[in-house]
Amino acid sequence: MPHGPIREVFPDVFFVTGTMKNEFFGSMWHFSRNMTIVRDGDELTLVNTVRLSPEGLAELDRLGRVVNVVRIGDMHGIDDAFYVDRYGATYWAMPGMSTDDRPQVAKQLVPGGEMPVRDSSLFAFTSTTRPEGILRLDREGGIMISCDSLQNWVGPDEFFDDSTIATMQKMNFFTETGIGLAWIHAGEPKADDFVRLKKLPFRHALCGHGEPAVGDVQPGYHAAFQRFFNV
Repeated sequence: MPHGPIREVFPDVFFVTGTMKNEFFGSMWHFSRNMTIVRDGDELTLVNTVRLSPEGLAELDRLGRVVNVVRIGDMHGIDDAFYVDRYGATYWAMPGMSTDDRPQVAKQLVPGGEMPVRDSSLFAFTSTTRPEGILRLDREGGIMISCDSLQNWVGPDEFFDDSTIATMQKMNFFTETGIGLAWIHAGEPKADDFVRLKKLPFRHALCGHGEPAVGDVQPGYHAAFQRFFNV
């Protein structure tokens, strides 16, 4: 499906926005989603995969070799198998994630365990009904790579259709440094997770949905934790 260019947001950290179509709340939605690419030397790790066009794949190959595919959100992953098959990449996923149409997990992603990227750690939500995590890079003062939990959907982009824009505006989806409303509905997170999350220092967030949140964004997310969970 349509996608934009690969953007280098930070040195060796790249971001690309593509398209998603799925059913939510009894109707079809057509909106954007993001993939983050982290480079270590000539090795690439893909988080929240978005399948690229042949031209996009050629651009990806110029960045380095895809060696890891990482799934940190149970509601994402439809393009994971494509990249694992194409590149023979190692597939990382959190325990308990759905396996329909997904590759066999080669390495489990758990807090304190082996990580696919140097200078990184995993925050795992423990109260949710569906597994969800945040990959934190110890770079640039702390970069949070999230899936559906932390979002930064400041407004619609070219990968939305008109009916989805109207629906999401009515439901107040478009919020800077926010929390995913569909994820809250599906995952039912509890306040205790956000008490723990507040203790992690970071300055930036690259989310599965929305624009890159760059530059001292932690206070904005903390305000969202307070709004939704009173923490």
